[in-house]
Amino acid sequence: MTSGSSTASDRRRMGPVTPRTDHWDGRVFHNVHDRTGKSLVDVWRWRRRNKPTPWPEWVADPPRPPPARVPAGRIAATFIGHASFLIQLGGRSVLIDPVWSPRASPLRFAGPHRVRAPGQPLDALPGVDLLLVSHNHSDHMDLKTLRKVRRRWAPPTVTGLGNARHLAKAGLRDVPELDWWQSTEAAGLRVTYVPAQHFSARTPFDRNRSLWGGFVIEAPKGEHGNGGTVYFAGDSGWCPHFAEIARAFPRIDLALLPIGAYQPRWFMRTQHMDPGEAVEAHRVLGARRSIGMHFGTFFGLTDEAIDEPERWLAEASAAAGLAPGEFTTLPFGATLELPAAG
Repeated sequence: MTSGSSTASDRRRMGPVTPRTDHWDGRVFHNVHDRTGKSLVDVWRWRRRNKPTPWPEWVADPPRPPPARVPAGRIAATFIGHASFLIQLGGRSVLIDPVWSPRASPLRFAGPHRVRAPGQPLDALPGVDLLLVSHNHSDHMDLKTLRKVRRRWAPPTVTGLGNARHLAKAGLRDVPELDWWQSTEAAGLRVTYVPAQHFSARTPFDRNRSLWGGFVIEAPKGEHGNGGTVYFAGDSGWCPHFAEIARAFPRIDLALLPIGAYQPRWFMRTQHMDPGEAVEAHRVLGARRSIGMHFGTFFGLTDEAIDEPERWLAEASAAAGLAPGEFTTLPFGATLELPAAG
């Protein structure tokens, strides 16, 4: 594993300045285990032939207590919705891929739209010491929300190669951009950007010009023992990266794994795991606990029913012999708290 970081000033407008690697050819990024991609013709075929399962117009979730600060030696995860989480470890509060907007879209009038409110109001958070943005898709990088986060807390921010130019539009400056397996220290935590099997695009003209990935967040050891390790997978299809991450980080206290946006499989398989594959990822990672994400929030992303990912996850977890609660989901707005491994 290597360490290092770079800033937006080191990047060209349409791509990073970095030596060629197994996932960067000097022009665009690509997956290393499965380069299967989908063309605009495939998108047209999907949208023309497939019909999404209807969702309810609105889901009113019961209110949950706002998250409180937890001390070092404890880990807490608050599920905001989709892939947005507030994670606490090492006495620090980390906001990941925050989206509070009505749509996961660059357009106000079109694109996937919410069927439920964010699980917690932005103002209910107990502070944000660090902001992480995994990649540039609109359901993970929402500039409107990022502007609000910056104005309220101005946290240090970390992202992947080529993404800082987008974050600058939200007023986030001097943002370290990491390549896969690079690490940086921020807000008293160690953040490593780890591989995922996915893709990137903000427009029809910048496909794979910036990198996608997940984060491993480590708190320093202290008087309470291990400070804790949390893995956020971002978006990913099933691939050998999970075994690679397990070898690099053999003690993952909590993994946040995507379980939704997988239908139709012929179109989504490379970029999005289904719940059965997510259970296998949990097993390969050796995580103490896992929480499912990336489901039940925005209608129009993919075709599965709103409740199918959670039902399938429960069935797959039972079939794999997982202990009750070992891999589950959180109610929207709820917080899970657990001790860091000693």
